[in-house]
Amino acid sequence: MEGAKGAFLRLYGEDYGYPNSPKNIDQIRALEFKRLEGTVYLDHAGATLYSEAQMEAVAKDLTSNIYGNPHSQSESSMAASEMIRAAREQVLEFCNASSKDYRCVFTSGATSSLKLVGEIFPWSKESCYMYTTENHNSVLGIREYALEKGAGALAVDVKMPESHTDTSGSCNFTLDISLHKEQRRFNEFGSFSDIASENSCHHLFAFPSECNFSGTKYQLELANLVKKDMGKVLKGSGHYRYSRGHWMVLIDAAKGCATQPPDLSKFPADFIVLSFYKIFGYPTGLGALIVRNDAARLLKKNYFSGGTVSASIADIDFVKRRESIEQLLEDGTVSFLSIASIKHGFQIINRLTISAISRHTRSLASYVRNTMEKLRHENGPYLCEIYGSSCDELGPMISFNLRRLDGLWFGYREVEKLASLSGIQLRTGCFCNPGACAKYLGLSHSELLSNIEDGHVCWDDHDILNGKPTGAIRISFGYMSTFEDAELFLQFTKTNFLSKTSGKFRKIIEKNHDNDNSERMLITQIPFLKSIFLYPIKSCSGFSVECWPLHDNGLLYDREWLLRSSSGEILTQKKVPEMIQVLTFIDLRQQVLLLESPNCQIKLQISLQSHGFVNEELVLYGQRYEVEGYSADVNAWFSKAIGRNCSLLRCCSTKDNSIRESSSCRVENRKLNFANQAQLLLISTDSLSDLNIRLKSDEDELKRSGKTMCVDSSRFRPNLVVSAVGEPYAEDGWQSLKIGKTCFTSLGGCNRCQIINLDPWNAHAEKSNEPLATLASFRRVKGKILFGILLRYEKQTTKDLNQEKEEETWVEVGQKINVLSYNN
Repeated sequence: MEGAKGAFLRLYGEDYGYPNSPKNIDQIRALEFKRLEGTVYLDHAGATLYSEAQMEAVAKDLTSNIYGNPHSQSESSMAASEMIRAAREQVLEFCNASSKDYRCVFTSGATSSLKLVGEIFPWSKESCYMYTTENHNSVLGIREYALEKGAGALAVDVKMPESHTDTSGSCNFTLDISLHKEQRRFNEFGSFSDIASENSCHHLFAFPSECNFSGTKYQLELANLVKKDMGKVLKGSGHYRYSRGHWMVLIDAAKGCATQPPDLSKFPADFIVLSFYKIFGYPTGLGALIVRNDAARLLKKNYFSGGTVSASIADIDFVKRRESIEQLLEDGTVSFLSIASIKHGFQIINRLTISAISRHTRSLASYVRNTMEKLRHENGPYLCEIYGSSCDELGPMISFNLRRLDGLWFGYREVEKLASLSGIQLRTGCFCNPGACAKYLGLSHSELLSNIEDGHVCWDDHDILNGKPTGAIRISFGYMSTFEDAELFLQFTKTNFLSKTSGKFRKIIEKNHDNDNSERMLITQIPFLKSIFLYPIKSCSGFSVECWPLHDNGLLYDREWLLRSSSGEILTQKKVPEMIQVLTFIDLRQQVLLLESPNCQIKLQISLQSHGFVNEELVLYGQRYEVEGYSADVNAWFSKAIGRNCSLLRCCSTKDNSIRESSSCRVENRKLNFANQAQLLLISTDSLSDLNIRLKSDEDELKRSGKTMCVDSSRFRPNLVVSAVGEPYAEDGWQSLKIGKTCFTSLGGCNRCQIINLDPWNAHAEKSNEPLATLASFRRVKGKILFGILLRYEKQTTKDLNQEKEEETWVEVGQKINVLSYNN
């Protein structure tokens, strides 16, 4: 890495690392971000990080001063009022805005600021809300207010000029704007029939200072052009009527202000929104709306609260509002202790200077972008598809997708999962910017609607649909990012995604090349069923048995129950590791489910014969279940066992649920309880032994903890464990098999997630990336990390007097495995 850093510094040494500041970047990281050791944090566009020095200053301030409710005249209240006044000035100064022209209104965040503008803007049927397609959902949401008031809405694509020399704020530069179809909720148009309506009509144009998807920086001269000469923009567009009236401009600076706040002395927009946690990490839940004084006078807010009025009378329609813009627009008491914190964040920024932060972060982004653009697979195709034109000025972020050797895409969820295992925190998805996402990914309206109909929503795992990505991967740099962060990310990308001959997935079944080249190699050992495991309650502990009956849904009673939180969330070990401490056992003779927990003094028994009380419908994994609940006493026992309020539910009907075959996505008419993917999961001891050999050779783990890891089958929560399959991962090639006399069909490999990194015997064990990280190094297939196979039970029936008679079927430890067919 030292050689690479030397080359980097020769190119970017003047911009990187704050050479003229009291502390350079290495000192800042060592002294103020010790918690980042072992972590590469690359989601500063989502939320940057606060420094330890900043939080120490906040704590000292709040423990040394008394800030009371500012809506009073006490000494502590006056101290809070003065602190808030100074904070408003500091925010205006950050954007080079004069207090003669602007006011700073504190809100709960950038989204709240945008919502406030939409709610109280003077919309009319003659109004137009125009916005760039590359905008955050929070900006698009203003459209709802405009359309409900009868106004029109227009999305526009803006192509910024490649170069310009005018820095005075005049409108001498040209701009390429293409308008989309006008949206209008009601078929009523304003007529501009007289001068009065023309002069009283107001329009709003919204754009980001920096796109949070592509990183494209919009030239702020756009604000001046819209305000002074909208006729030039709309001429010949069919919407020239909107050139009449008054155009106002909103700039979403939530992303861009971290490295380049808008200069409002040159580009006097009417509304500017900021988010403080994106500038210096803390506080969250606090934003600002900077509003021009003349624009504020047009805003009409109906609601009033404590601090927004001078007087009101309870039993008659009388209220006298305050004249201060801030008090008129803020709802009641502002978050004054959070406001007290922002000066300490600004001190960090001012000490480094915003220009130095911009140069520092830009140097890292340029280095990574230039390196990624050159990455190629062995046979020549480029690895990275990077979004955002290099002709435009770009912010310190990179959005991209990765292509496989064959030209198909790596799923962004696969990239995110592997990055997390490597200690790299990045962002994936659409970043709440649907317009930019559709534009750069080339998704048409029909494709977007088709994806939605297929069940795709924000934050789900549908990262590739119909051969196209549904989102992207984004990395972004902050003022405390280092060259080492950038280089570790590049090494991660090369190691995990560039094709290498040695990285090909190992063969799982060898063919016996006899005369017709069609027979499989004979296996000298006969595979047999070694263990059977049952997990009655989803994500709780299971138990082993020597034999067990099969049912329509797989093993009888397997994953027939689950726990649901008081908010309706289905609980799993991923979020509630304590669930593994709930021990379960089923006594078939007594027909009871037995439960115990170290957190409960008494054991619990639940009858298998009598169901609970409340019938309801539950949707899980896109399937509908009829479920029944249990008594308050039962729910109280589980709540105590796992340390949070929850209720127990039992699946009582699965007639509408089916298995989705992983290889072809073909829906099969087989029932499921609450299992994630299939009725049964099978692993082999041969594969487990191979994995443990690899784990024992992990030198990094040995250095970190002084010991190597060894895992048993419980990590993978299998139903069936088989031995003597011939070689590790031979089960991957099975298509159909018999265990004893019972037939099963393989539905493909089981895709693994971070839950296998949890120690099943210790819910509070130190977090680890193993064994998933090791599996990812050699068991990745088309975006999945595979271990074990999913099985479907093929229920047998016999003909008896023209009636189908079901046979009771059991699986038993020691039964032989007969592989009936193999995958091609």
